[in-house]
Amino acid sequence: MHSAVEEGVFPGAVLLAAQGEKILLHQAYGYASVIPEKQPLKPETIFDLASLTKPLATTLGIMSLIEKGLLSLDQSLGFWLDKSQSPEKPGITLRRLLAHSAGLPAYQPYYLDLIRQSVDKKATLRNWVKKEPLLYPPGSQTLYSDLGFIVLEWLFEKTADEALDTWIRNNIYIPLGLPHLGYRPITPSGVPDPEIYAATEDCPWRNKILRGEVHDDNTYAVGGISGQAGLFGTAFEVFQLLRTLKRAYDQPRNPNFFKGEWVRIFWERQSRPRGTTRALGFDTPTNTGSSAGRYFSLKSVGHLGFTGTSFWLDLEKDFLVVLLTNRVHPTRDNEKIKPFRPLIHDLLFQEMMAL
Repeated sequence: MHSAVEEGVFPGAVLLAAQGEKILLHQAYGYASVIPEKQPLKPETIFDLASLTKPLATTLGIMSLIEKGLLSLDQSLGFWLDKSQSPEKPGITLRRLLAHSAGLPAYQPYYLDLIRQSVDKKATLRNWVKKEPLLYPPGSQTLYSDLGFIVLEWLFEKTADEALDTWIRNNIYIPLGLPHLGYRPITPSGVPDPEIYAATEDCPWRNKILRGEVHDDNTYAVGGISGQAGLFGTAFEVFQLLRTLKRAYDQPRNPNFFKGEWVRIFWERQSRPRGTTRALGFDTPTNTGSSAGRYFSLKSVGHLGFTGTSFWLDLEKDFLVVLLTNRVHPTRDNEKIKPFRPLIHDLLFQEMMAL
């Protein structure tokens, strides 16, 4: 980890490894910021979790509504999508959105037009996503898609009649004692106490170093809250949330904060489309070349975030690694983390097995 800081893999990171409930390692390395000045990271530094929002916020909200019988995994979303747009769109289901097999594009730079809009930007964004042509028939391929989780946030809010950020905070994060885990809406007054956050990009179009303000461009353009990005938190809180889910997974018949039978369904790798590694809202390791390295079993769940965040949880060994970095500080062009992730996971797994 020290070498990674020295070699510019990332300015700084917090690494947490745990075997079951026992934390084996929880340490900060390097810097929360390097420009305009260097500031050391702390274990309690809050990170922009980027796409960890998908499994740790949006997916949990959808799972809760399914538990309550308000939604179902395989219902068609024809009631929501305009069938006249495309004959394939009625084939979109919650399951396919969660598993990135709904046919939607991976990404669109909507923010370039949204930042010039003065009308309801979130409604505008949703309307644009709704009109996107599908790239393939739903269920026939897998393509990781931010757009699918923009749709999921919309469906959540239509069903719950409440904004995702307030619902997830009041119903999951606060009851679990996770005060720093949550969205950071964009406010005119800026970010209170920005030094508690890890800095991200020196943004070329916002003309400032982002700190406590969401990095994802499309999420920023709609006020900092989205189904695909916007979540902030600490490594310890990510650990606590995943431990709660794992306890439910291990004892599905016992009362728990989450219903274990649904955690098991969501953490199961999908059988279709053929060859997919996706679970529902979560990922599982690829057979070769996984960011989880060589030792995490195929019965593992995890996710990556663009800012340099990740978690991997081996369900067989009950071994969890949370790696939060600010690799996009000061530029997103730094991709040295790609070969580093499997390396650090291999080293940690070897150390754990030697205990």
